Amino acid sequence: MCIRDRATDKKRYVATHFIFLLVAIPYQNIIAYMGWTFSPEVTYMLRFIPLVRGGYAMAIVVGWLTYNRASGLFVSYLTMLLATVYFSSLAFYVMEHGSNPLVKGYGDALWWAFMDVTTVGSNIIAVTVTGRVLSVLLAALGMMMFPIFTVYVTSLVERRNKEKQDYYKKIEQEPAKSAP
Repeated sequence: MCIRDRATDKKRYVATHFIFLLVAIPYQNIIAYMGWTFSPEVTYMLRFIPLVRGGYAMAIVVGWLTYNRASGLFVSYLTMLLATVYFSSLAFYVMEHGSNPLVKGYGDALWWAFMDVTTVGSNIIAVTVTGRVLSVLLAALGMMMFPIFTVYVTSLVERRNKEKQDYYKKIEQEPAKSAP
């Protein structure tokens, strides 16, 4: 392997793992060392950056554990959907609990996130700009993700039906072959 090939491999590696590089930076330590201060909301959100790294690692493990491409895609989407709902509910709770009388606890925020992602809606209405943006993003995510579940379940049913049809055809042909 020549030096040029190794250099392009490194560039490709950095390009494909750039997000992992960004979340691997110890932001909290750098901020503490530099003495920077942020609002409590921003500080609270910065604490979750290492969880993104954990989510990325979880996606890699899910990819290893799934037996085919369709189930891997389904499990990856499901993991991403649940993680997005969880983090959105955290952000919603942090931003809304002081200014929205309908958000009494984290359970209300989690309920809001699940109802928003399913596009059913909730009795909790966002009053902050961040809450409204999250409402739109969760509804859009739900409209994109739930058809994937439908396609996955449909493909499973079709595959099982085809296997059953093939089995019955095989059974019907066996007596015909054994008859004199």
